This record gives sequence, C-alpha cells and structure tokens, in this order.
Amino acid sequence: MPSPSLPDRLNKTRFMQPNFPFSPRSLPIFYGWVIVAVTTLGVIMSLPGQTAGVSVFTDYLIAATGLSRFTLSIAYLIGTLTSGLLLPFGGAFIDRFGARIVVVGASVWLGVTLVYLSVSDRLAAWLSAGLSLDSAMPVMFVLLCFGFVSLRFSGQGMLTLVSRTTLGKWFDRRRGMVSGTSGLFVSFGFSGAPLLLSFFIDGFGWRGAWLSLAALVGVGMSLVGWLFYRDNPEECGLGMDGAAPLSPGITRPEPRAAAEPAVEASAVDILSAPPPPRDFTRPEALRTLAFWAVTFALASQALTVTGITFHVVDIGAAAGLPQKQTVALFLPIAGFSTLVGYVIGIASDRMSLRLLFIGMMVFESIGIAGFAHLDSLPLRTMAIVGLGVSGGCFGTLSTVAMPRYFGRQHLGAIAGVEMMTLVIASAIGPSLLASFNLLFGSYRLGLYLCAALPLTVIALLIPSRNPQGEP
Repeated sequence: MPSPSLPDRLNKTRFMQPNFPFSPRSLPIFYGWVIVAVTTLGVIMSLPGQTAGVSVFTDYLIAATGLSRFTLSIAYLIGTLTSGLLLPFGGAFIDRFGARIVVVGASVWLGVTLVYLSVSDRLAAWLSAGLSLDSAMPVMFVLLCFGFVSLRFSGQGMLTLVSRTTLGKWFDRRRGMVSGTSGLFVSFGFSGAPLLLSFFIDGFGWRGAWLSLAALVGVGMSLVGWLFYRDNPEECGLGMDGAAPLSPGITRPEPRAAAEPAVEASAVDILSAPPPPRDFTRPEALRTLAFWAVTFALASQALTVTGITFHVVDIGAAAGLPQKQTVALFLPIAGFSTLVGYVIGIASDRMSLRLLFIGMMVFESIGIAGFAHLDSLPLRTMAIVGLGVSGGCFGTLSTVAMPRYFGRQHLGAIAGVEMMTLVIASAIGPSLLASFNLLFGSYRLGLYLCAALPLTVIALLIPSRNPQGEP
C-alpha cells in the first residue's frame, strides 16, 4: 500500500484538523463571516509585499544602498518577474495543501524577508569587504533582487492569493457582497498605507518600521491564519452561504415544510435549484477568452497603478507638490475605493461582470490621465476619482470573477496563473515609467501610454462571456 503523501500527512495531524482548536460548526453564526474577517486581514497584512508598502521605503533604500532610482527599479522588476513566474506553482500548492498550511507559511516567509531587507545594505557591505571588492554595488543589487523575489512572492503573491481564494470558496450567491465588504477595508488599508507607513518611519526609522512589520506579519498573521483559516465549508461540515451540504462542492436549499410529501418536495427542489457550476481545470480555463479578458483587465490596473505608486513621490515632486501632500492623495482615493468597492460587490451579484470590468477600464484611463497633470487641481481631482473608482472595482472583481467563471475545485491553480500575470504586469510598471523619465526627463509620456492601455483591453472584454453560460 503506498505511503500517504506529504499534504495528507500534514492535514491529518491533529493541529491541522478543521475542528482543531475549535469546531467552526459550534459558532452561533455561519463561519463564512469569520472567513471574511480573517481573509480581509490576510490581504491587508500582505501590504509590506505590495508596491503601496514598498514605495514608502524606496527613497530610504536608495540613500542606504547608493543605487540609482533606475537601478532599484530594475532590481524590483527582476524580483517581481521571477516571483510572478513561480505563482502558478503556488496556486497548485494551495489546491494540494489547503489554505491553512499555506497562509502560515506565507506569513512566516514574509516576516523573515522583511528582517532580511532591513539589514540588506549592511549585509552587502560585509560581503563586499570579505570578497575584497572595490564597490558594494554589484553585491547590493544581487541581494536586493533576491529580497524582492522573496518579498513579492510571499506578500503580493501567496498571502494575497490564498486569502482571496479562500474567501471565494465560502460563498456563492453572496460572493459579490462579501467581496465588496472585504474590499471596504482592503481598499482603505492599501490606499492609506503610504501615508501611515510614512509617519511610522518618521517615528521608528525605516529599519525599525520593517522589523516591526516583520513581527506583526510573521508572528501575528501566522497565528491568526492557523487559528481561523479553513480551506472550504465542506471540510467543516458546512455549505456555501451557510446551507447544509449534500456532498462536497454541492449545496442544497433549506428543507421544505414537513407537511409536504417527501417525493413532491424533492422534485420541486430538483427543478428549482440551479445546477452546480462546472469546475474547469486550469488548461480548460486558459483556453477561454473570458479568462484572458478578465486577467488582462486586472493586469492593466496592476501595471499602471504599481508604476504610479512606486514613483509617486517623484511624480509629485515634478508637479511641484511636497512629499506629504503627494502621499496624502491616497486618502481620498481610499475613500472612493471603499465606497465603490462595496457598491460593485452588491452589483456583481446582480449583473454581468463584463460590464463592470468595462466600467473599471474607463475610470482607470481617466485616473491615469489625471495623474499626468498633478499640477492642475481639476485634473488632480480627476486622478483621485478615476483611480478611486477603478481601485474599488479591482479589489472586488479580482475575488469574484474566477470562482464564478470556473468553479472552485481547481481555483488555486487557475488563480495562480491569473496572479502570475498580475505580478508580471506590476513588475513592468515601475521600470516602464522610470525608463520614460530617464529618456524624456518626465513621467508624462509614460503616463499617457498607461492611460491608453485599459482602453485596448475593452476590445477583449466586449466579446467575452461567462463560460458557465451566464450573461
């Protein structure tokens, strides 16, 4: 008889059982609402690995390492591209090992990476002296590339992916609403992070800020993940949206009145209940236009917003804005994202996702065009509204689309390819804008190009349809 695989051995240990240290069924509320809270926290805790979290440390890294802004952007590009190429394996890892193991591993990994980055310049100086090199720059570049690979894979990649995938598995009819509710907090957290971290660095220094975040994520989030994450409702004896499961992956309506004949009730249930969604495999999903239309729509947002966020202080300075005023732009953006994300969540349960994605692309283009003219108050307002609306759409639709289109059984593997594309796009953004600034002495032309990108994605969205047969 073959020995059990590593995933089976890990999941069968007592401390990884769904009912340890408590049974989700014992709570007086549907455990999916707990999942909403902890997966939202998981996405927020990925901030140190997101560009919104890294951008605040950019100038401090340049000063500590002596690297140019362009060279640092290249290191970020290499690190992000490499981490993106690893994410399809990470998505399959989630399907195989389950959310609980992955969230603990990703949190600890991110914490260790932050400790490493906080001493990377000193480590480069020590290694260069030991190797008798004339300059520490080559070593510093290699160490930062390695650090960015680890940072982006664990934070932007795995911690975000496992949190969004887990949330998508616990709800069906209410998936849009709960995604919008989660997006309320994620949008505000992401948009407000640069300003919050800026004040945090002022108080503790950039090294102290990273070390504090390492403890918060590596210890705090890993403990939260182990205590509260559960891979799906069926393993806990529950069903999606709180219904009682007939069998794994299938939910049923509430029992009908006892006075009705059993056979008649069963027939009514069979006729009225919608068929379970088809579970696409990863190769099947990749052969659909819907997958690539949605993925490129999200990727265009990732590319452009990551590029802007990474260079936001420098873009603001070119427009004559001081650092604090530039970073403060993220607060009203957060306000719009928060409101829009919740509204889009409710709307996504009732209307075609394709139309919502098209609207997201239009507002993204408007926002980026406004960011090219921050010296103008009306266009600055346009930038805030445009990026706020598109950001609110992004947070909700990135959670809703894949499980609705392709089912849950292979969701990790499918979402892994989607996340790979998003991470690669986010890697291109900072380097693209840095290249335009280096060649033309301004970010403006690069921002114009980024504003045109989402308009081209609309050509893919218009003919795309839900593979499940819905509008």
